[in-house]
Amino acid sequence: MSNDYEKSTENESTQEYKTYGVTPPISVSPPTEKELKYTETLIETLKKFGLFESEEDARKREIVLGKLNTIVKDFVRYVSLKHHLPESVANEAGGKIFTFGSYRLGVHGAGADIDTLCVTPKHIQREDFFEDMYEALKKRPEVTNLTPVTDAYVPVMKFYFSGIPIDLLFAQLQLPSIPDDLDLSNNDLLKGIDDRCIRSVNGNYLLFILFII
Repeated sequence: MSNDYEKSTENESTQEYKTYGVTPPISVSPPTEKELKYTETLIETLKKFGLFESEEDARKREIVLGKLNTIVKDFVRYVSLKHHLPESVANEAGGKIFTFGSYRLGVHGAGADIDTLCVTPKHIQREDFFEDMYEALKKRPEVTNLTPVTDAYVPVMKFYFSGIPIDLLFAQLQLPSIPDDLDLSNNDLLKGIDDRCIRSVNGNYLLFILFII
């Protein structure tokens, strides 16, 4: 048995930790110096094979997400007015894009898609999303291969935005407006929403659990 493993088990025996799920983790000790060096070597190898995106590509993704977030806000405002809400209410209705999956975890590779979630207030319906949001995206010259998948277990719109593949889900929350600082980790937000919305929010919520672990 190696010295690294002996040190690891010794450290674990003197620490208390909270367990999640049915079985305990195999190890809760921090990585050894040797393991950290192996990680550095692996990262350098992956970079050589072009599996990490460049800073330019990373910045491009951020710009695309910013544009998409603006489109969502405009969509929510448009539908709010369409449903005859006062202009003051429509202007404050908000709307927001959340990311999840490999992109949110920071483990995506070059050319990987971005899993995104469009969160809207309670007066925006799923039909609005697949009709008016679809039309808003369709008008954008940067958007190609726009495909709505309404009958999926988790309904989604798939498209490319400036060459970047996007999967866009929809969730309507029982809130009058969606602020920019909305925290989706709040369980109370799941009250009163349908199963499809819960499944859409689920990816983001599971990431929150992973981060606190």
